[in-house]
Amino acid sequence: MAQNEAGQSTDEEPLKVIFDQAMKLFENTENSNEALSSDPVQMTIKSAISKLEKATNLVSFTGMFSKNESLDELPTETLQYLLLPALLGTLTLKLVGPPRKELINVAEIYFKDFLQRCKDYGITDVEVPQTSEDSELSLSRPQSEQAKIASMVMSREAKIKRYKEMKELKEKLSTLSKAMSSASIDDETKRSYFTTMLLSYVNQALDEISSIEQEKPLLEYMEKHAGEPKPKQRPRTPLRPVIITRDAVQKAVFGAGYPAIPSMTIEEFYDQRVRDGTFPGATNIAHTTIQSTEADADESEQIRKERLEEEDDPEELERKRNMDEYKDDHRRGWGNRHNRS
Repeated sequence: MAQNEAGQSTDEEPLKVIFDQAMKLFENTENSNEALSSDPVQMTIKSAISKLEKATNLVSFTGMFSKNESLDELPTETLQYLLLPALLGTLTLKLVGPPRKELINVAEIYFKDFLQRCKDYGITDVEVPQTSEDSELSLSRPQSEQAKIASMVMSREAKIKRYKEMKELKEKLSTLSKAMSSASIDDETKRSYFTTMLLSYVNQALDEISSIEQEKPLLEYMEKHAGEPKPKQRPRTPLRPVIITRDAVQKAVFGAGYPAIPSMTIEEFYDQRVRDGTFPGATNIAHTTIQSTEADADESEQIRKERLEEEDDPEELERKRNMDEYKDDHRRGWGNRHNRS
């Protein structure tokens, strides 16, 4: 395949054209008001990924980047191509359809590759985060409480520092973006723009890797319990609560607020139980006990009938139906012929 002096294929579209097309699609997905899972957005994401992958292959084929170079040795126009893995990682996380675990693993590789390249060129001095396996090995070693606290403090300070940097970089990018639209832009401004964008994506990549590490245990748990059958719950008869309030004032408040729930004072509740025979009143204890037993039996029988009716018991339904038919055929008072001619 023939190549020109810039290392670009003469038989295909130039690298810059492909990259610019991909960046336009990338910006469309970032600024879209449609749902991420919608077909148009997903088509745009897949098209952008395809072009970014093509651009990455061209960059790799030409050997554009090397660990033996410094940032100052790179031509200004090539700085933007260092963004390729970061852009691919960002778009990969937006895909809907493939298994989520697979997507985050691929995105993590992209982000770590991006961070390592930026570190190699001296754009940043951040340490590339460890993988989950490396973290487990380090956690298995004994660590003092003081070391744990120091680690937490450093992590918090790093997040605060990164947040401040992101805010400053965003403002700087906004200013440089306006300058980039000028036809008479100088090389120094362009270089500053690309470097600022790289630093911005360094912070984004660190945040994304942190989110991925938090998501991994959740996905593993879901995958582990995906095939387990859900426990069956026995159908329960809905409870009918009776709120016992302390005085008439509370009764009025609760009665007004919860009209469907019966309420009574403690005195009313006790008097009601006395009338039902549940609690002893001023009568003889033995007599009260008999009345209480009869009342309990009647109440239990009534509860049993209500439960059978709620559960649509065939025998209970048949009994009620026969009783209704009997009442229709034998009107109340028909059998009373006293003092009648």
